[in-house]
Amino acid sequence: MEKLDPQRRELLEARMFAKNQSFDSVSYTNYNNGGGSSGSDSSDIQVSIPAFISPTAVPISSPAFISPIAVPISTPAMIEKCKTPPPGKGRKRKIAQQFDDGTLTKPISRPASESGAAIGIAGYFGKKDAITSPNRGLLTSMRGTIPRQPSLPSNNDIAVTSRGTQTEVTINDVSRMESFLVDQVVDVKTARDPAVDDYKREISQLEQQLRAQIAADKKLKEKNARSVELLKEFLIEQAIQHKKEMREKTMRNRLRLGQFNTVRQGATFVEQWSDGHSFGEINKKLGQTQYQKEELDKQRKILQKRKPLSEKTEKKEKRSKFTDDGFLKPASLFSPMGVNEYHEQDEILRLRANAIKKEEQELQQELEKLERERNIHIRELKRINNEDQSRLNHNPILNDRYLLLDMIGKGGFSEVFKGFDLKELRYIACKVHQLNKDWKEDKKANYIKHAVREYTIHRSLNHPRIVQLHDVFEIDSNSFVTVLEYCDGNDLDFMLKQYKNIPEKETRAIIMQVVSALKYLNERKPPVIHYDLKPGNILLGRGVMSWEVKLTDFGLSKILPEDTDTDSMDLTSQGAGTYWYLPPECFVVGKAPPKISSKVDVWSVGIIFYQALYGRKPFGHNLSQASILEQNTILKATNIEFPNKPTVSIEAKNFIRKCLTYKKDERVDVFALSVDAYLKPKRAQAEAKKLEQQFNSTRSNTSYHSDGSSPSQGSN
Repeated sequence: MEKLDPQRRELLEARMFAKNQSFDSVSYTNYNNGGGSSGSDSSDIQVSIPAFISPTAVPISSPAFISPIAVPISTPAMIEKCKTPPPGKGRKRKIAQQFDDGTLTKPISRPASESGAAIGIAGYFGKKDAITSPNRGLLTSMRGTIPRQPSLPSNNDIAVTSRGTQTEVTINDVSRMESFLVDQVVDVKTARDPAVDDYKREISQLEQQLRAQIAADKKLKEKNARSVELLKEFLIEQAIQHKKEMREKTMRNRLRLGQFNTVRQGATFVEQWSDGHSFGEINKKLGQTQYQKEELDKQRKILQKRKPLSEKTEKKEKRSKFTDDGFLKPASLFSPMGVNEYHEQDEILRLRANAIKKEEQELQQELEKLERERNIHIRELKRINNEDQSRLNHNPILNDRYLLLDMIGKGGFSEVFKGFDLKELRYIACKVHQLNKDWKEDKKANYIKHAVREYTIHRSLNHPRIVQLHDVFEIDSNSFVTVLEYCDGNDLDFMLKQYKNIPEKETRAIIMQVVSALKYLNERKPPVIHYDLKPGNILLGRGVMSWEVKLTDFGLSKILPEDTDTDSMDLTSQGAGTYWYLPPECFVVGKAPPKISSKVDVWSVGIIFYQALYGRKPFGHNLSQASILEQNTILKATNIEFPNKPTVSIEAKNFIRKCLTYKKDERVDVFALSVDAYLKPKRAQAEAKKLEQQFNSTRSNTSYHSDGSSPSQGSN
């Protein structure tokens, strides 16, 4: 090596040390330190640091750490610099001048102005010889002092002597320096605050608890899903079994109670009802009792003719036995009976009459019971027929939540099903609104508008005497569903058909609950008029004889405007509703629409109360709606008559008169009706009577002057 030309030797050494770079590096651009060989720019020099030393582990600019950087000269620019001839009077600098007794005495610190980039070669070797020296990847700075150990002889240690620079640092020295640097970085990383460890330990515990809770929730959801699935299967099986039982029961009752038969009338076929054999048997028995009553009447008439004669009458009869010619008159077919015989026969006929009357009453009661069973049977036959024709009769699940079980009933454009909410785990009533596909778009829009208005009104109501609305959703473009509170029982209309009338005590309890619901509707803002109050919209809960009622069907309800001083509004839907229960002002025809208020519902309460007590409507009982409209029945309803039977209290009659006052202005409103003494407890009624008597007495006393004289005396 020493015999070679100095320039070629430097070039060979540079190539050899560039090939011996064995660790990965990250390049940084060196800063210009303002010195170096002539014609060179130190800012173009690329320096590298080992990849395992993270530049962000400890800030390079920190006084606690001074990053050593290995500087290779393996770039083409450095090789080109090495090819240049050395300047005259070559400079020789020895690296040993910077060490004193085997220790590095001059640690080179990184300038504070540098922003994290690597320090150039001139920072360690000096400004003049940074480029021309064949470097082996020396460190430019260190923290503190590192004791230098004697280098071992190695084949890789090559002494470099050139005209530019000279160093005795070997590859082993560089490795020891790098090991020292790694130890320093590890020490910095391990020097942590104890509070951080506590926080990390607490976070680890919380994360563990969170994972356990998530796993428990997952298991609970899986268990809940399995339970819901089993419950759904059980409900469907129960519904199928119930359908089967009801169909078997109706088939058995067809012969006993009756059935619908298809009969041809002209060119059409109609369903005609025919009673079963039970009605035939009872009617036959009633005919026999009627025949027995007629025979008993005949025997009574004959017995009256054979009634014993008095003494005077007997003498006259003896004289009348002979004619004027002296001949004997023929004996009468009905000769008088003796007194004892007559009384015996009369007692027998009286007992027979009582027995026939009792038997007739029993037959009438049995007939009424059969009629009630027939009504239920007819209703069930219609329900089964409608259920079989429905497209939702296979127990579907709507909206991924509501399981349909049995059909409750069917209206004009809707079907009501009993269902089960699989999320809230409760029974509900699903009202499926079905639009006719043949309707025009304007009719569909009108129906949807009314349905949306009903939903908007009903959704905001929350009262124990009003059926609650739970949900509304769409099935397809022509049908949607409203989910309502389920009431286990029939409506008041069905009860009146079954029992004709209801005692006053029970009827009063029903009216109290209805008035309470109406008071709530008028206290809210804005107030609401039900407008379609009738027995069919008063539902009974928890069985037929529950007497706990709830109002439903707000399809025709009206919202009173809040921006007006009056408590009335224009009736824009004249002709809608149930005519038997609407007041006279709803039938007035004129240029302007009639005005209505909450007193519409007050009139309906009076009609319902009268019908429940007497078993018939006060106006237009046997008339159809068309006949009521043609004959102006409600417009002529100025007076109300009360039958003698059943017996009803005077307070109840006065309450009905207040509700059925013909003139709207004189009729009481809902608030006055809610505080009526008749709807209060008996103690409150007694107190109200006392107050009324005191008021009347005070009123009579005020008719006299203060001097005790009457008005007539004062005038004299």
